[in-house]
Amino acid sequence: MPIEKVIGWDLGGVHVKAALVEGGRVSAAVQASCPLWRGLPALDEAFAGLPGWARGEAHHAVTMTGELTDCFADRAAGVAALAGWAATRLAGPVRVYAGRSGFVAPEAAAGLSADVASANWHATASLVGRHRGDGLLVDVGSTTADLIPVVAGRPAARGYSDAERLETGELVYTGVVRTPLIALCDHAPFAGRRTRLMTETFAHAADVYRITGDLGADADQQTTGDGRGKSLPESETRLARIVGRDRGEGSVAAWRALADHFAEAQVRLLHDAAAALLSRPDMPPSAPVVVCGAGAFLGRRLAARLGREAVDLTDLLGARVAGEHDPISTCGPAAAVGLIAEEACSR
Repeated sequence: MPIEKVIGWDLGGVHVKAALVEGGRVSAAVQASCPLWRGLPALDEAFAGLPGWARGEAHHAVTMTGELTDCFADRAAGVAALAGWAATRLAGPVRVYAGRSGFVAPEAAAGLSADVASANWHATASLVGRHRGDGLLVDVGSTTADLIPVVAGRPAARGYSDAERLETGELVYTGVVRTPLIALCDHAPFAGRRTRLMTETFAHAADVYRITGDLGADADQQTTGDGRGKSLPESETRLARIVGRDRGEGSVAAWRALADHFAEAQVRLLHDAAAALLSRPDMPPSAPVVVCGAGAFLGRRLAARLGREAVDLTDLLGARVAGEHDPISTCGPAAAVGLIAEEACSR
C-alpha cells in the first residue's frame, strides 16, 4: 500500500531543497538559502524557515551535495554530519540515498560515503530513465551543471564522484547564480574593442541573467558580489566593473550586449561538454535533452544549439507533478529522490 507522504531532501552547500510527494505525485517544492560553510547551525536556520509541510511528520529521503562544504574536514565527515542532522531533525523515518547502492539508514551513510556524496544527479537521472529510455539530462543549478547520459532507461554516466565527472564532462562547474564572470572568459567586447577582464569577483552569473530577464526571483537567493541590491542598475554597475568601467560609461543596450556575451560564453561551456557526451555511440540521435534546475532556461538554449528536442523534467513526469512546475524543476533531485523513495516504500 502506498505510504501517505514522503519528503525528498537535497542538502546542498548553498541551498536546501525539499519536495513533497503525496499519492505518488509531487505536490510542492521549496528552495531556501543555506550558507552551510558556516556550519550545521546554518542548516538549522534554513530548516526553521521552511513551510510547515517540510517540517512535519513524513517518510524522508535525503540526498546531498553539502558534504564537500569547507566546514567539514572531508567528504566522509560531511556525509556523516548531514546524515546525522537528518536523523535528528526530521520528523519520521529517514533514509539516505546512496545512488548505486540504493537507500541506506543514516547511521550507515558514513560507511558508504563514496556512494552517498553528491549522488543527487543519480536520483534525477534514474527518475528520467523510468520515463524516457534515452536522453541527456541537463540540470543547471546556481553553481554547477550536471550532464548525465541516460541509456536504455538507466543512468549511463562514466564518472560517479565529482572528480570523475569533472574528467568526463558530466559535471561542469558553472551555474546561473554564483559563477564569477571571470570563470567564463578572459576577454569581452565593449565599445568597439575586445578588452581583457579584471580578474576580480565583481560580478556573477546572476547579474547577467537579471539583465537578460532570465533569472526568476525564487532562484535568485544569494548575496551579490558587492553586498548591494539586485536591481537592474546595480547589476549593470557590477557588470561594468568587470571591464574597468562605471555604469555611466555605457547605455542600457551596451550593458545588455555585454551580458549577452557572458551568457553566450556560458552556454559554450555546456555545449562543448554536451557535444562530447552526445557523440557516444550508445546515445541515439533522437535522444532529447531533459532540462531542469534554476537554469532550465539555459538547458533549453543548449538543446536548441545542439538541434535536439528539449523536454522539461516536469513535463516528462506528466501526471506525477501536481504542484507548480518552476519550483519542482529547481528542486529536481529532491523531487526525484522523493518519488523513488515513495515507489520503494510502496512495494
